[in-house]
Amino acid sequence: MKNKLLALIILCTFYSLNAQETDADPYQKNNEIKVNLFTPLTGAVEVGYERFLNKNTSVGISGFFVFDNRKEEDMNYYISPYYRYYFGKKYDSGFFAEGFGMFTSIDGKKIYSADHLTFTENTDVNDVALGAGLGWKLVTKKGFVCEANAGYGRLIFNADKTDHDQVLRLGLSIGYRF
Repeated sequence: MKNKLLALIILCTFYSLNAQETDADPYQKNNEIKVNLFTPLTGAVEVGYERFLNKNTSVGISGFFVFDNRKEEDMNYYISPYYRYYFGKKYDSGFFAEGFGMFTSIDGKKIYSADHLTFTENTDVNDVALGAGLGWKLVTKKGFVCEANAGYGRLIFNADKTDHDQVLRLGLSIGYRF
C-alpha cells in the first residue's frame, strides 16, 4: 500500500513539473511606462502604463490632462484602458492593433446668440467612448521604447450634450520597459 501511494505521489509530481512552462525568459521585462511627446504641444500631458501578458498581447491605461485651456479648448481629461495585439516577431513590439475604452470630460455644447458673436457654454460633459487604433513600437535592447499610434472612437451616451461625438488619440511616445 505504501509503495502504491509513493508511486502515485511521484507520478503526480512529475506530471505537475512537466506542465510548467520552461521556455519563459526569467529576465523578460513585462511592464512599461511612457510619456506622449505630442500632447505638450497641444497644452496637455499624457502618461501611460502597459503590462505585457504574453509575446503578442498587452493591456494598459493612459491618462490625459489639459494644463493650458488656450491650446486645448474642448477636452478636459480622459482615462483610457486599452488592449493591444502585436504582430511583430519580437516580444510585444512592431506593428499593433488596439481596442480602447475612454472615460472622458469634454466641454459642453456652445449656444450662440442670434448675431453669432457671443456664446454661452453648457456644463462639462462626462462620457464613455469606445474605439480602435493602430500603431508601431520600437524597443531597444536596454529597454527604451519609441511608439507612434493613432486611434478613433465615438462617444456612447452623451454625444448630444457636446459639440463633439468622437474622440481621437494621437501619440508619439517615449518610455522605458522594466
